[in-house]
Amino acid sequence: MSNNENKKTPLDPVNDNANRQNDDFSLNDDRRVKVLSPGALVAKRFFRNRLAVLGMIMLIGMFIFSFIGGLISPYGQDEQFYTYTYMDKEFAGVVQNDEVRYTVADGKEFGTLLQAKLMLAMNKNETSFTEGGVTYEVITEGEEFYSVTADGEPLAVASKDIINSEGEELPYSVKYGALNAKAAGETAFTADGVDYTLDEEGNILEGDTVVGYVSRFIVSPVQSGTKISRAFKEELEQCINDGEEEFVYTDEDGVESTYTITYKADSQTWSVMQETETYVYDRYAKPSKEHWLGTDTNGMDMLTRLMYGGRVSLIIGFIVVILETVLGVVLGGVAGYFGGWIDNLIMRIVDMFYCIPSMPLVIIIGAAMDAMQVDPQIRMLYLMLILGFLGWPAIARLVRGQILSLREQEFMTATEACGISVHRRIFKHLIPNVIPQLIVMCTMSLGSTIITEATLSFLGLGVKFPFASWGNIINDVNNAYVMTHYWFIWIPAGICLLITVLGFNFVGDGLRDAFDPKMKR
Repeated sequence: MSNNENKKTPLDPVNDNANRQNDDFSLNDDRRVKVLSPGALVAKRFFRNRLAVLGMIMLIGMFIFSFIGGLISPYGQDEQFYTYTYMDKEFAGVVQNDEVRYTVADGKEFGTLLQAKLMLAMNKNETSFTEGGVTYEVITEGEEFYSVTADGEPLAVASKDIINSEGEELPYSVKYGALNAKAAGETAFTADGVDYTLDEEGNILEGDTVVGYVSRFIVSPVQSGTKISRAFKEELEQCINDGEEEFVYTDEDGVESTYTITYKADSQTWSVMQETETYVYDRYAKPSKEHWLGTDTNGMDMLTRLMYGGRVSLIIGFIVVILETVLGVVLGGVAGYFGGWIDNLIMRIVDMFYCIPSMPLVIIIGAAMDAMQVDPQIRMLYLMLILGFLGWPAIARLVRGQILSLREQEFMTATEACGISVHRRIFKHLIPNVIPQLIVMCTMSLGSTIITEATLSFLGLGVKFPFASWGNIINDVNNAYVMTHYWFIWIPAGICLLITVLGFNFVGDGLRDAFDPKMKR
């Protein structure tokens, strides 16, 4: 064998480092473990879990959508939009008079008791009746036409015909004269020294001026102060007689309106609806360029409401979990470290909280806040405090169990030998060793807390208008018609809830697997 063959080639430091860098170490290779910190190991395991990475992407997307989307949206969460639309509004009521109506003399009273006495006298064909020591005379003026006097002075008339005034209200003497003339078949009468004419159409004329007319149709406007013209009444009466259900009328100002006539059999009356252009909320508008997801029942932009709703739901979830964690860590840490009667006392309190029916209690408190009309912003604060106060026992039990195991280990004996205070032993040495389990539990709790808030808001017991949350957005779907015809109201909010809760669950599962020391590397 030659000397060249036996001669060893000296190692090249540069090439040796390159070869080492090119080596593909497996995750369970000791050389690789030595160069990775515990945090890096956890991160490696987490990012190798595809579902965990997917969950993180989902959560990042929802955070950007909720917190940044609300800032760049051109609309506010409680900004309402309006539109012009044609609506049918009740304009007037019509009665075809088939009963006796009363016209009372100016300055006189003829109450229901006297009216009942008069009806009784008319049915018995009596010429008088007495009430309150006063005798009232009943005079039959004509067919279905009666007059009543008291002490020789005119008091009232009873007739099925109605006097309608054109302009100012007619005095009693004119009304009485017109009714009397119609009952007698006369065409002229005199009242207060003025001559009037009654034509075949029932018009009451003073000279050539129509001051009123006789009719059995009573048209009463719905809104006080509205005056209905004679021409409108005549056209309405003609439509009713012809059995028409709709007509178009142009008023004195040239405004054309469509009227719908509806007969009410139970009251034997007609309702007149007027089609008017009305400025109303742009409710349930379909998706468009201005509103990508349409509008809700209050005329608010659905996409903007979803963004702000996500912000509220996520903030409530995080604050509730923070409250639960703080209470659970403090009480669980004290119970686990000291043990004895302190541990027994805290654990019995935990057992008591487990026995509390949380959902019924929250519903009762929500109903009480409704009755007291608590401000929506204060209501959100109460909701977070209540949910956080009711959710800490599970974390306290977890922390206590971990600390009971950790406090017997050697490093705790060393801390005691070094004279470290109890406070530092618990919160500097014990609690940090429980953080991996806490992170996993808190991540999983976030999803359930958001679902709880959404459930309460859907029931009307959580976040209140004008604040938005995904739960009270879905609450708009309060009937089958909205659910089947306006999908853009509830499906996007449900999808946001699904993505967020699923993302937290994926991340929680990934963290649990990453922190597990027995997990396969």
